[in-house]
Amino acid sequence: MSGAALSSLFADYRGMADSVADKLVGYSKDDGGWRVAKSNKLVTISWRASTEFPGYLYKGEGLLEMAPDELWEFVKPTPDGLRVKWDRNVRAFQILQLLDEELSVCRTITSSAAMGVISARDFVDVVLVKRYDDGSIASNATHVVHESCPPQLGYVRGFNHPCGCMCLPVPGEPNKTKMVTFFQTDLGGYLPRSLVDSFFPSTMAEFYSNLSKALTTLKP
Repeated sequence: MSGAALSSLFADYRGMADSVADKLVGYSKDDGGWRVAKSNKLVTISWRASTEFPGYLYKGEGLLEMAPDELWEFVKPTPDGLRVKWDRNVRAFQILQLLDEELSVCRTITSSAAMGVISARDFVDVVLVKRYDDGSIASNATHVVHESCPPQLGYVRGFNHPCGCMCLPVPGEPNKTKMVTFFQTDLGGYLPRSLVDSFFPSTMAEFYSNLSKALTTLKP
């Protein structure tokens, strides 16, 4: 690929990822229309209709006992990172193309779920890691088509619409982080809508629970 083609590709991916980052900030500031699906001492999971596809946008909000920079080491999407050790839903991350230190194209492989009714999936996304002046760190992702990774035998190709994870500092509490997650995912395949609607709140609540446990058992 020529230098001009690479530059154009980078600009396209960066534009998509920046748009996702703007959307996630907007989601986090917009309190309208959310309905609580699940809530416990650790996390509240809410949902509302997605404007990106015929499904739902899910939001998770929880307070965790760790500074944002330290917590980020547990959730960042890297092949050899801590997340693959504690997140039961993620089998592997693969970097398909590293565009710069903030921007990459990644493949995520997930485990089967719901007693095997939901088979293993894979997702190909452009991912932007963004740090803000207030100390917040966010991963921002959305699906892309990448020539190096067409749909593969053994996995149903799913599609992430603008989604991500935000690690937000808590004023006056340097060792705490408010973590906000957004999912709006088309799992692909032929699944009952009732199964999909129950899957995401339960999986997101489990994500926060497993992460909270990992903070005391794993070291970055």
